[in-house]
Amino acid sequence: MDKSVYIQETAMYVRLQFEQDAGGHDWWHIQRVWQLARKIAQHEKADLFLVEMAALLHDLDDWKLKQPKQETRSRKWMIKLGVDMEYIDKIEKIITEVSYKGAGVDTTPNTIEAKVVQDADRLDAMGAIGIARTFAYGGNKNRLIYNPEIKPELHIDFESYKKANAPTINHFYEKLLLLKDRMNTDYGKKMAEERHRFMKLYLDQFFKEWNLN
Repeated sequence: MDKSVYIQETAMYVRLQFEQDAGGHDWWHIQRVWQLARKIAQHEKADLFLVEMAALLHDLDDWKLKQPKQETRSRKWMIKLGVDMEYIDKIEKIITEVSYKGAGVDTTPNTIEAKVVQDADRLDAMGAIGIARTFAYGGNKNRLIYNPEIKPELHIDFESYKKANAPTINHFYEKLLLLKDRMNTDYGKKMAEERHRFMKLYLDQFFKEWNLN
């Protein structure tokens, strides 16, 4: 099967899995990451097939959405499609390197393809859309918007990050504002600057309104 067909079939499959998600990890998030990853990959001369497949499948087995299984849904899907095992292993490796795992955890990817997909995913966690997604996820998890008595925590390991249930505003300090300095590619770094500035402006306004008395 032609690689472009694999990509289109995967896009349709993933859309069906995430179309009804209301917690910030819907199909449109994946579609944006896919398109961002394509754009960055072209600048970085990365393998487009690996990048596109990993971008499309990156949330299918995400720890935030479900419990991990011995054989991932992404692997099962690619086997069903008939993707060569060499590609499947590489795509799965990229996917495992995408997620943020806490402020104190080094998640620098090992390949240019993984760097591209990680940058694309992190860009969608920043800026105006990133803010919207953050509150959608927090509401979906029944988290408070803000509690000034609960301070942000810079998690030193993945386990403490996974267990965190702090108010949504804390997430800006525990993750979102740290992403600008963790981008991998020149193109990603450039795009992150504007989105980072917008988040800071938003927080300035949030606290201005919160502290009005």
